[in-house]
Amino acid sequence: MQVQQFKNMPRKTSEEAEASSPRGKKYPTIRRLSKPSKTHCKCGLAASCDQKRWIVFLVSFVGFLPYDADERRSVFVSSTFVPSIPQIAKDFDSTHAVVSLTVSLSILASAIGALVWAAYSSFYGRRSIYLWGMPFLCVGSCGVAMSTSLQSLLFWRFVQTFGCSGGISLGAGVIGDIYKLEERGTAIGVFFGVAAQYWSWRNLHYSIGALGLLEMLLVYLSFPETSHPGTLGIDKLQHKRWIHITWVNPLSSLWLLRSPNLFAVTLASALVLISDFVLLVPLAYTIGVRYGITNEAIIGACFLPNGLGNFIGAPVAGRLSDIVVRRWREKRKGVWFPEDRLRATWIGGLFMVPLSIGASGLITTYVGGPIGLALNLLCLFTNGMGVDFVVNPIGSYNVDVVHSRSAEVIAAYTASRSLIISAATALVIPSIERIGVAWTDIIAAVLALVGQGIIFLTIRYGDRMRASADVGFSTMANN
Repeated sequence: MQVQQFKNMPRKTSEEAEASSPRGKKYPTIRRLSKPSKTHCKCGLAASCDQKRWIVFLVSFVGFLPYDADERRSVFVSSTFVPSIPQIAKDFDSTHAVVSLTVSLSILASAIGALVWAAYSSFYGRRSIYLWGMPFLCVGSCGVAMSTSLQSLLFWRFVQTFGCSGGISLGAGVIGDIYKLEERGTAIGVFFGVAAQYWSWRNLHYSIGALGLLEMLLVYLSFPETSHPGTLGIDKLQHKRWIHITWVNPLSSLWLLRSPNLFAVTLASALVLISDFVLLVPLAYTIGVRYGITNEAIIGACFLPNGLGNFIGAPVAGRLSDIVVRRWREKRKGVWFPEDRLRATWIGGLFMVPLSIGASGLITTYVGGPIGLALNLLCLFTNGMGVDFVVNPIGSYNVDVVHSRSAEVIAAYTASRSLIISAATALVIPSIERIGVAWTDIIAAVLALVGQGIIFLTIRYGDRMRASADVGFSTMANN
């Protein structure tokens, strides 16, 4: 078994770290201390616990807007759009199925954007890329609000989502920078756990643009560079200009997925996450039509149980995965096996997700009235929590095993998953029209079980899978 025994690595002092970093005088940098003090967190970073919490708050706020695959938990840009599909279809004299393609296009844009922003963050740093992406979000949001045709709406939705799509991959990279192994799942859980509310679709996107400007101001004024000194591409240049533009291949991070275990958890995550989109994207045509709900505000409110499940489930799933890692390491007397974190997915992937979506399809088909609606809302809540219990440990696992390239591995993971979900989302409404809600949801439940089966195989054969293709895996010594 290719597992690594924990070893203590020598740490640079704060003075040595600052001296070795050409970025030291530009903006505040978090540095490692040789010994943690009482005024610092256990992981020994030269940032107080309050500063770390502020950083997590900032990256969570930025991650509040995107629509990428984990992303559905940062549901503001996405879920604020879905309840408006009937109104948009009416405004542009189009069909519901055609307008719903904007959701698939958004997921595609997020896949491209995540790869681009993550690749450049490894060269220029997290802070700079946050600041570069936000103008795309602001301009795209205003463009969506002012769209006068479906074509312009599609274009500006792409720009909008491209701009904010770095929020998840960069945020996970920041968490990997400042938190140690046994705390990372909890921090990523807080980062992912967000809920949203709804407003008129044109005014809503103006408000998203305004939020983007606020984010850019907060990041500019108070967000430090979290990348470790000397690790960025720009740090290694001999001669630097005031403005240095370098081509970085945005597809390079996808090469990480040649590792069987990284590809396996990406595919498993996509199969589980599809259930969320099968429930949420056609909500106006399933729960809305079945229970006679035509008011967009009420349809939007039906998203809240799922968002509440995300909000509660994300930090709980993160803490649970950290507990699992610690307990299994103690069981092995200090030996770390990365796939132990994936054991925390069982309750969500085997029970909560498949049962909630399967039950929702049957309830929508056969149970009417207030009882049917209440049971459906319970299913939405359970699904929101269940998906977090799968996706959160997988996200933390990716950061654990390729810690030195955390933003890139999360980008490859979310981008590849987004491509799968983009295709699946485009088929949701046609499938419901052809075979009905119940069978569509049952198919999604089966796919979720297949995904959990893939996770089981990864836990069982993880050491062999990692040995077959080494992409620079982390060890306890450098994690």
